Amino acid sequence: MPDPQLIRCPACGATNRVPQEKIEQGLEPICGRCKTPLPINKPVDVTDATFSAEVESSALPVLLDMWAAWCGPCRMMAPMIDELATEMIGRVRVAKLNVDENPVTANRFNVRSIPTLLVLNAGREVDRIVGVQPKSEITRRLDQAIARGAAR
Repeated sequence: MPDPQLIRCPACGATNRVPQEKIEQGLEPICGRCKTPLPINKPVDVTDATFSAEVESSALPVLLDMWAAWCGPCRMMAPMIDELATEMIGRVRVAKLNVDENPVTANRFNVRSIPTLLVLNAGREVDRIVGVQPKSEITRRLDQAIARGAAR
């Protein structure tokens, strides 16, 4: 039985355990504390303040989209990132970080060009994808990160 997914409530900040089989059944989880719907099939917005809780504490590998509102290629990739969040539920956690609003984390990972996709395991960078790439290439690299994580 797969481990439950830990999903942080965007409204109250509570961490909720959501069983993977419930997600696969298409059920929409709600926060146990405030009853707000939890984001399961879209990327989680991450900030400098929430990076540790959302990314470093994740039991799953994380695909972190480093983007900015003014970046045309970032906007072009956004629908693909959303698709990956849905398609890889339970295997990869997908998150987005606006580099203009969160410079501490962007500097920590030395992000100098956007869009940049970081693949992180336990908060450590295991792969970096810079620029617009086809979905198949991103999926291939995510699968490699998942396989490396399982081999440990």
